[in-house]
Amino acid sequence: MAKVVGVGGIFLKAKAPQQLSEWCALHLGIQPQDGGSLAFDGPEAAGMTVFAHFPADTDYFGEGGQQFMVNFRVDDLDKLLVQLSAAGVRIDPKREDYSYGRFAWIWDPEGNRVELWEPVKIG
Repeated sequence: MAKVVGVGGIFLKAKAPQQLSEWCALHLGIQPQDGGSLAFDGPEAAGMTVFAHFPADTDYFGEGGQQFMVNFRVDDLDKLLVQLSAAGVRIDPKREDYSYGRFAWIWDPEGNRVELWEPVKIG
């Protein structure tokens, strides 16, 4: 049977697409490809990707009417949060730890809540 094997892309509307891409490159380390799209490529991008549905009335995506939330796998959550804080990025003080990893949340310049996930390192 043919099946989906991961997320091929996440496409978001933005008021200022170029500036939002530059912000992601500067603060999250996601490098732009030809044409300006941001992409993860190569061996360091390997890992689990989760596709999940939430109830329509969830507050997990933050305040307001946000209809989606992007979850980025990160290599060092604490270090990234220090960098983001120093850059003035809005950071949720809440943290969650589970057997499969650690989570934190930030907001991008357009007010979208973004989840950061450091998976448990195996090996």
